[in-house]
Amino acid sequence: MGELADDLGRLEAFTYLTAPERATYLAIMRLFTASLMTDLSAQQVVEELAAQEVDLHLDTAVSRLNQLVGWGNLLPSSHTVRVKSIEEYQRARSRYQLSPLGERVQRQADDVLSSADAAREISRELLGLISNGLGDLTNRVEQPGGLDTGTARETVAAIFAQFWAFRDSVRDFYAFLGQVLARYDLNSAEYVGFKDLLLDYVESITEEIVLLAPRIERHLHRLWPHLPGLVQVLRDGGLAGAAADLGVTVQRSRGHELADWTALRAWFSDADGRRSEVTQLRDATMRALQSLLANAKRMIRSTGHGASRRRELLRLAAWLDTADEESAADLYTSAFGLYGARHLGIAADQQGVVPATASWWPTPAVQVPVALRDRGERTPRGRASGIADRSALQQALIDQAAVLHELRVAAAAELLSAAADLGAVNLSAPAVHLLLELMAQALGAGDPLLGNAVTMVVDLGLRCELMSKPRNVLTLRSAAGNFTAQDIDIAITRLEDSGG
Repeated sequence: MGELADDLGRLEAFTYLTAPERATYLAIMRLFTASLMTDLSAQQVVEELAAQEVDLHLDTAVSRLNQLVGWGNLLPSSHTVRVKSIEEYQRARSRYQLSPLGERVQRQADDVLSSADAAREISRELLGLISNGLGDLTNRVEQPGGLDTGTARETVAAIFAQFWAFRDSVRDFYAFLGQVLARYDLNSAEYVGFKDLLLDYVESITEEIVLLAPRIERHLHRLWPHLPGLVQVLRDGGLAGAAADLGVTVQRSRGHELADWTALRAWFSDADGRRSEVTQLRDATMRALQSLLANAKRMIRSTGHGASRRRELLRLAAWLDTADEESAADLYTSAFGLYGARHLGIAADQQGVVPATASWWPTPAVQVPVALRDRGERTPRGRASGIADRSALQQALIDQAAVLHELRVAAAAELLSAAADLGAVNLSAPAVHLLLELMAQALGAGDPLLGNAVTMVVDLGLRCELMSKPRNVLTLRSAAGNFTAQDIDIAITRLEDSGG
């Protein structure tokens, strides 16, 4: 109970933020936090506030300052005051300075006021720095001789500063995202904006965490056996050692306690039956997607039923009731768009004459020119577009065809040079492709058993004949792969040599 009472007593430091006179209290606390170790009297507080156009009587200022002392935000100053008169002593005898708790509360209040209703960007680049820092720290600790105190303090301070900044930015952003997606009054533009935010930005953040969290978890697993020794190295020296003899409690820097490392590990990995923050982050992303879908369904339902036009129809009825016959006809026509039919004379298709008794449903629609359909004009506007110049494309196609022909000529020459024994040489890829093309044409022209499986390529001067040869195995080798043909032989000759 004693510890609980102390905690409740410390919470009184937040009272001035909710008191009826909180504007005055806030202005006073900002005076004391404007600089380090500020020491002010009540008269100085009145003068400083007057410069800020805040009117405060001296007796009221003394009452406010004493109230802040009672809440624990301020402390009576023990500084010696030198005065030259009793009046000056009366004005300067009560001096005040900021307490550590009051300074922290005011700093947090200013942070809340400066970032209210703002979307805080997630510092995702810090996650990579945390992973690199933990990896470097683990490698140094595992080396013979360990890690010196200076390097250990610098590395640990950087890791925890980056981790705390990243953790706070994640929490602030998801709190903002939950506040927005919980709204059910998003219009179409707002919905599209938040949809892009969720699907693009949040997805990239989640992917970054999923990628780097396992690496950080592995670094912490390697570092864990060396952690007691590392914490002891961090505790050597510093303010805590000097203040121990004075009986002063000192709050150590982050990373100098085992509890800090436990909290860091719990953020990235499940421990003691508790889900990690990474797992909770995935769940939060799924809930955000569900909220987004709920908003989408709401907007679809609202647009599907249609908006009520009762008020507009009643106004139109009142206008029609008071208008004359001609004006009422014009109002009715303008409101409902019931204009007279326009007869357009379009030349009929002579090859597709439709009889007058045919129904409009199965017959094809008449193609109406755009100018006539949109503007009611038959003459087209603007000038006719010129004929596109495709000479460069034609030349490119001619050049490409020439290159392909040169490759086929070279492949034909290669086949003729190796015709004596095709299986004894390594053919190039174009030569193999040409030979397979000739074989396919020869098989399409006849049967090797009948002796009529022959094809000729006039532009290459090439003749290919497939002959039946039982138990013969022919293997064609090339850089593109090997091709094996059984029970046939291939004869490659020139057209003039074969008498063709």
